[in-house]
Amino acid sequence: MKLRAISCVFYRLKNGYFVSGKILCFNRSFSKLPFRCLSSVSRSGFNDYYKERLSFNVEIPEKFNFASDVIDVWARKEREGERKTTVPAFWFVFENGKEIKWDFQTIEYETKRVANMLQEKLGIKRGDNVMVMLPKIPEFWLVNVAAIRIGAVLSPASMMLTVKDLSYRFPSFKPTCIIAHDSVVDLIDQVSSPFTPKTKVIVSGSEKRKDGWLDFHRLQKNVSANHKCAETRSDESMMVFFTSGTTGLPKMAEHSHASYGLGHLSTARHWHDLTSDCILWNLSDTGWAKTAYSTLFSPWLSGSCVFIHEMPRFSTSLTLQILAKYPIDTFCAPPTAFRELVQENLKAYKFPKLEHCVGGGEALNPEVLKSWEDGTGLKIYEGYGQTEMVIAIGTFRCIEHKPGSLGKPAPTLDVVILDENENELGPGITGEIALKKRNGKIFGLFLGYKDDPEKTKKALTENYFHTGDLAYYDDDGYFWFVGRNDDIINSAGYRIGPFEVESAIMEHPDVVEVAVTSSPDKKRGEVVKAFVVLKDYPESEELKSELIKELQEHTKRTTAPYKYPRKVEFVKELPKTVSGKIKRFELKEKEWKS
Repeated sequence: MKLRAISCVFYRLKNGYFVSGKILCFNRSFSKLPFRCLSSVSRSGFNDYYKERLSFNVEIPEKFNFASDVIDVWARKEREGERKTTVPAFWFVFENGKEIKWDFQTIEYETKRVANMLQEKLGIKRGDNVMVMLPKIPEFWLVNVAAIRIGAVLSPASMMLTVKDLSYRFPSFKPTCIIAHDSVVDLIDQVSSPFTPKTKVIVSGSEKRKDGWLDFHRLQKNVSANHKCAETRSDESMMVFFTSGTTGLPKMAEHSHASYGLGHLSTARHWHDLTSDCILWNLSDTGWAKTAYSTLFSPWLSGSCVFIHEMPRFSTSLTLQILAKYPIDTFCAPPTAFRELVQENLKAYKFPKLEHCVGGGEALNPEVLKSWEDGTGLKIYEGYGQTEMVIAIGTFRCIEHKPGSLGKPAPTLDVVILDENENELGPGITGEIALKKRNGKIFGLFLGYKDDPEKTKKALTENYFHTGDLAYYDDDGYFWFVGRNDDIINSAGYRIGPFEVESAIMEHPDVVEVAVTSSPDKKRGEVVKAFVVLKDYPESEELKSELIKELQEHTKRTTAPYKYPRKVEFVKELPKTVSGKIKRFELKEKEWKS
């Protein structure tokens, strides 16, 4: 079935054309639009931000499935010689240097086989919940696309989860099946819950069997690749991600086939700036939405290559060696990784192919942005989004950069600042970041919090989606992050966001990481306290006191004096979620308990 009508507007770019299409009428398939929108985009990005806001529009079809309408279409284009590139679709480098390279035809073939295995040998049906606890190995991508093919609801889980974490996730998500790596099966077997999945599949590199577990590769033997993809509705549930839990217990963000499967068209085009010639390496762990952003939907919507290098533990030197050795042109990393990478001598490395670096997950401090650019000659293009959405705000390539700013709203979204009564605020006034509905909808937004209508109702109101993050925008329309609503410090009547204080402290050469929270104070009610990780720790109390005073004075000079940390504590590490985000609420809780 073909798309019946597309109204297109062409814009001349420096190195080619792109097409911005508005779909007027659907019959069944959306298969042609992603590639007409994206495959010929100039690597320099869209040139006119405001024209893009007016022209880039995607109407969602009644039915959509990422496997059949994206993966299989790229496979067909390869067969017909229309994917004119030499890069593979998937490039995996093992720790020992061996490589796997797949084109889209191979991905189509292998995921159809896995889809048949899931249905025929495990009895998984459309709508069944499947949890996947795999590291960055090829099977992770096969299972993801295969589950989408059959219409199952997938929940990726981080390899860093504990028994306690799983004891919360199993009764919340209620998976009928779990597919897990052999390194975590003993941990899973320790979970005592009536909701532990009855069907358990192990992905192992050895022939060793595990009682109660079925072997993934044995199940796959002699399975046909003749498979009919489920004709899933665009608004049908596809994936459930547990949020990072930076402010409490994780929530289950439920995404549809369209919200992520099509919503990341904007991520690909406006933030990652991808074409089918691009090779993207993303460092994010498989259990988080950032992997869906940057190593699944965005690159494959663009026909780009997903590059993965096996790395059991993050290593700054190895990461830089990989960027220097392989033809990676797009690099995506969380702020924690960039903060560690800039501690290295970046100028000692040459990155001949690297041309686009993006960061997301939490705001990057200006000092890190500057250090990376000084060392590599490349900017970091920041993106603001949440598990519940696609890219919402970014420092896109076609707009002027203001260090420390989140950038401007994605062309597909209307982003506003609200007060407590949902009044939209003007420039310079801090309030909550919210997405405003266009024609009653928000592009790329989740379905809601699974099995939690109260939290959904609170976040998704008649006209807005509330992010819970505080920011303001300036006269030029640039957004500036302040912090989570829960993180704001109210000291003697002054409202202080932690991010600005953290950014000031991060400028000090001795500081590696910092987290700022409130601490009780008899006179002011609460004051700013900084927990600081140092490169080298003072040997004496006198030197320690001198450094604390130095950090305090530096903060006073860098930002408004009333924001300086009246309390400073040096720590070896900061508490973080398994996705690497700083748990300020945990630090705050300990402060107020003591």
